[in-house]
Amino acid sequence: MKIDGSCHCGNILYEADIDPNKVYICHCTDCQSISGSPFRWAVSIPSENFQLLSGEPKVYKKRSDSGGISHQAFCPECASPLYSTSPSDEPQFYNLRLGTARQRDQLSPKTEVWCRSAQYWIAVREGTQKLDTQ
Repeated sequence: MKIDGSCHCGNILYEADIDPNKVYICHCTDCQSISGSPFRWAVSIPSENFQLLSGEPKVYKKRSDSGGISHQAFCPECASPLYSTSPSDEPQFYNLRLGTARQRDQLSPKTEVWCRSAQYWIAVREGTQKLDTQ
């Protein structure tokens, strides 16, 4: 499925080709903290399926509890989260943040990860695959 999107202020525009069956929600405490919400909604796509059309994201280098590093990209003007990726010059995958997608109303989650950290009052649609960790 072809999607397009932008940050809140319109500084950064992108296009992507995604598999809507790979849309997920992450309930980990890092995603809760970084997003300022009870979960993060995203889709993982190969780098060749993502194209930045305008703007240059700022990157925050996040270290996980296991010591791994990921790059969290966001708009330097409005701070809209855009994607995360591995810390290399040529990332293999992007975890695209779907709140920025124009087609977001068509992108329901199929999987929920880190459910053991989910807020008890969150109710996501029935039928998603639920995993305690990743």
